[in-house]
Amino acid sequence: MGYVIPIWSVTSVPVAGSSDTFPVRRIYCVGRNYAAHAREMGFDPDREPPFFFTKPADAIVVMSDPAKPTNVAYPPATKNLHHEMELVVAIGIGGADIKVEDALGHVFGYAAGLDMTRRDLQFAARDKGRPWDMGKGFDQSAPCGPIVPASESGHLSKGLIELKVNGAAKQKANLNELIWNVQETISYLSGLVRLEAGDLIYTGTPEGVGPVVKGDTLEGEIEGVGKFACKIV
Repeated sequence: MGYVIPIWSVTSVPVAGSSDTFPVRRIYCVGRNYAAHAREMGFDPDREPPFFFTKPADAIVVMSDPAKPTNVAYPPATKNLHHEMELVVAIGIGGADIKVEDALGHVFGYAAGLDMTRRDLQFAARDKGRPWDMGKGFDQSAPCGPIVPASESGHLSKGLIELKVNGAAKQKANLNELIWNVQETISYLSGLVRLEAGDLIYTGTPEGVGPVVKGDTLEGEIEGVGKFACKIV
């Protein structure tokens, strides 16, 4: 028995310092996980339970060399494409109902990534009480740098997270400002769905999100993880 259509290739992200790659199963994203960003979006930053949305695995764009910006396509149907700089967590061991104190044992490594957002589509859907999918889960909406194994980086609880657009700093914060830290996020999410090896979690963006246009160069950095660069084309 065979497939009735050609099977697609598995999306994967390079592992830093290795010829190996990390196969991507699912992409989960945490909404409004920095208090200052919640405020800039017009919401109360009180520590309510986290909420999540998803992106398709093939929304990944690999940003492998910060010295050579990777092309990221400006998507159709929007006039307000926003950058959202994020710490990405790569799950290496699956599980359900994972305890907070056990959560870091499920992490393979960390990366720096972007949750690109068609803000006008997102807001139009939100205002009508509709899903955000087309505002968040479009083609090339999840650029991601190489994954640094936790065995090399350690587990990240603090450190610089920064994004520059055309050399000007737009987002700058510390990972210790996450409302729900990595282990809490993993624990809570695993109570909603079973996490599996290959899952990526985009942990939320700091304040300073804003629009980009064709020709803009984005440079991101997370302390302990590394840098990336991409160009909107």
